[in-house]
Amino acid sequence: MNSFEALRETVAKLRGPGGCPWDQEQTHQSLARSLVEECSELLETIDTDDRAHMKEELGDVLLQVVMHAQIEEEANNFNLEDVAHLLNEKLIRRHPHVFGDEKLNTVDDVLVRWEEIKAEEKKDKPKTQPPFKDLPPQLPALLFARSVYKQYTKHQLSADEVLNSETISHLSESLSEMEAGKKLFEISAACLKAGIDPEAALRRYSQKVIQATESI
Repeated sequence: MNSFEALRETVAKLRGPGGCPWDQEQTHQSLARSLVEECSELLETIDTDDRAHMKEELGDVLLQVVMHAQIEEEANNFNLEDVAHLLNEKLIRRHPHVFGDEKLNTVDDVLVRWEEIKAEEKKDKPKTQPPFKDLPPQLPALLFARSVYKQYTKHQLSADEVLNSETISHLSESLSEMEAGKKLFEISAACLKAGIDPEAALRRYSQKVIQATESI
């Protein structure tokens, strides 16, 4: 038995009869916060280049995947093998230049082809919803805002009353990673002094952008 199979059996035993009461009562919803926290802890090891702890944090994120798959296996919906199989098929399908006969020479070519394949995969799905509807609302506010703006530019939308594209372009021209971090930290600190929740503030403004573009 390899380590991956042993992990699956351990999680199944934790949730099974005679297992751990805490693990047994977990649901997708109750584990959602843990998933965000574990991803955040992994990101910290990446940001600090802490290889010594990265392996452990990768394991904690993997545990979340195994737990969610185990819950679905118990409900006879799918299992971890199905998850891995689906992912493997998607990776092969979206890399025809590696697993097929297509020739792509640059990163830009790869990204364009990736988006084309994604669009082909989704062509039979309902298209009645605006582009923002597919964004996971559970994303941290900063990632949510980034994703909203990415969709905003990708679909060439307009929301002039809430977004000033010239200001954004001007800021981007002189922005470094350190300066961006400094400004974000200062805004977060200022929010604390003003009694404002920066997460809620940014999420609400992102929703305002979405509403403005949907009304066009």
